[in-house]
Amino acid sequence: MEDVFGPDGLIARHHPNYEYRPGQIEMAAAVHQTIEKGGLTLIEAGTGTGKTLAYLIPALAAGRRVIVSTATKALQEQLHKKDIPFLQRIIPREFTAICMKGRSNYVCLNRLKKAEVMPVLRGLEEVDHFEEIRKWAAETETGDRAELTNLPEDLSFWPQIDARAEICLGQKCPEYDACFITQMRRKAFESDVVIVNHHLFFADLALRGGEYGAVLPDYDTVIFDEAHELEDVAASYFGCSVSNFRFVDLIQDTQKITINEVEKAAELTKALARLSQRSDTFFLGFRGSGSDQNANSGRSFGQRNRGSGSDGRYPISRAMFASAGSDGKLALTAKGETFLSLLKALDRVLSAANTITDGPIELENIIRRTEELKFELEFVVMDEDPTFVRWCEQRGRGVFLHATPIDVSGILSEKLFAEVKSAVLTSATMTAGRSFGFLKSRLGIEHSRDFLIDSHFDFKSQAVLYLPERMPDPRSSEFLERSVEEIVRIVKATSGRAFILFTSNSSMTETYERARNLIDFPLFMQGQASKTGLLDRFRTTKGAVLFATSSFWQGVDVQGEALSCVVIVKLPFAVPSDPVTAARQKYIDDQGGNSFYEYSVPEAVISLKQGLGRLIRSTSDRGILSILDPRLRTKAYGRYFLQSLPHCKVTASLEEAAAVLR
Repeated sequence: MEDVFGPDGLIARHHPNYEYRPGQIEMAAAVHQTIEKGGLTLIEAGTGTGKTLAYLIPALAAGRRVIVSTATKALQEQLHKKDIPFLQRIIPREFTAICMKGRSNYVCLNRLKKAEVMPVLRGLEEVDHFEEIRKWAAETETGDRAELTNLPEDLSFWPQIDARAEICLGQKCPEYDACFITQMRRKAFESDVVIVNHHLFFADLALRGGEYGAVLPDYDTVIFDEAHELEDVAASYFGCSVSNFRFVDLIQDTQKITINEVEKAAELTKALARLSQRSDTFFLGFRGSGSDQNANSGRSFGQRNRGSGSDGRYPISRAMFASAGSDGKLALTAKGETFLSLLKALDRVLSAANTITDGPIELENIIRRTEELKFELEFVVMDEDPTFVRWCEQRGRGVFLHATPIDVSGILSEKLFAEVKSAVLTSATMTAGRSFGFLKSRLGIEHSRDFLIDSHFDFKSQAVLYLPERMPDPRSSEFLERSVEEIVRIVKATSGRAFILFTSNSSMTETYERARNLIDFPLFMQGQASKTGLLDRFRTTKGAVLFATSSFWQGVDVQGEALSCVVIVKLPFAVPSDPVTAARQKYIDDQGGNSFYEYSVPEAVISLKQGLGRLIRSTSDRGILSILDPRLRTKAYGRYFLQSLPHCKVTASLEEAAAVLR
């Protein structure tokens, strides 16, 4: 590995800004040994280690196909368009790599042709956008919408022309050979490295051995980057989800089908109209707060989940649909009646569709999708499997009903780690208290080789941890006012150039509104523009201050003086009333454990490390890390957080902290 990563190695000879990092060599050697000898390896490598090259080069030396899975499409793009081309230039032997994303990222040629003759557009601007996509589709080699950089990200008609699985006709499609998905899969089977994201990886893993087969080519070696996100992503794919959007899509897709049998077509049209009305009524019953939904169930959930509102998450149970009467017999509630009516409407669509003997091939997909929708709806609402938590989520106009496995450790142990020869899990934030125990327990890992590689950066000279004194308890009414005062002081001391990170939208908004007239630097708040747009404005605006929540805690890279301070307002404990969090905690407690110390604290530690990791991104960066939450000092578990943070100077003096920036 010295020949590649050493001071005079292969990379140093071709990369003018390369820095020799012993930790990178240690990581690369560990990855190489895992690929060669097999087994499972966990590597926490601090910011600046050079993780991507440390796992890509051993992957390329493997001599067999390796899957590399990342947390985001942005990191996929970096690997595929920056790191892989660099390695292809400097490594003597030829190799191939492909980037695979979820199907909705690609245009469907068959649907695109149909859209040319079927109106899906609204307004002249969309006509221009469609024409640009049509020309692009004739020239592109991948069909990946990421190439359309000059078009809006939220094209309203894209769902009408994308290649999502539920509308795919497979080998029966007239565009099958030219299809971008078909070509992508063929290339993947010939590639040395297949770059995917966690969502696609677990979508494939959940499908393997099932009716529809695998998405990815076979593999025996997988490398997970940003592995701290695996539990939540895996849980979403080994459960199921039903939404009002799925019903709308099913109805609209069915209405586009041409059926020659007039009477049967009319019957199907009536069935679809009834399904539309019944689904609207059913999902409308889930709008409102968690307290509304649980008012008659004898629970205090609504009091605990004050933040649910229009974008809330709350548990659902059979008690919402049926309750015992005075005679002890179960009787349907109003919501139960709408559920039963919806099932009957689905049955009527199936009955009408199955009577059509001379239907187009698209009708087979409609029947399959309707059957799947009915099965999943019944599972979410009526099944009593205690290993799943059932919950509702509201996002804008969408209502989503989920059934999520409470504990995925057994699933991952059996379906993933027992099946692959070699697996590497890496991230800058995998440990809590410098122990991998939490991650291992959540992912079902019993035996592994563990490496904790500290950051290449010198935090003792590059950063200061500022912990202000006499801050009130964050659950008290005084905390908001004091935190605003402290934020104003910090921002003045750093001349802006700060991220202010919150654990909730309400806290962020209220603090922003109170602080906006007290700070003389440009202020931005999450929600005012897209994440990419806000980051671009932050980087290019002198002295900017950004107020943000969870999506800015990770995957954000702002190097240099533009970001000189990160303020964490409260320790990032998960909301205890969140249905998935509550179910996981209850499961641990029911097993005789202590969910606070075994789940809540280590999860919050990892989230905190992610947030603070935004600050120091290069050897020339200097900055202040500040945590306003006094529990870091006043609670016994505070030491657990401090042990997990980078080793830097700790002070209660803002003047002393600001000296690091001079």
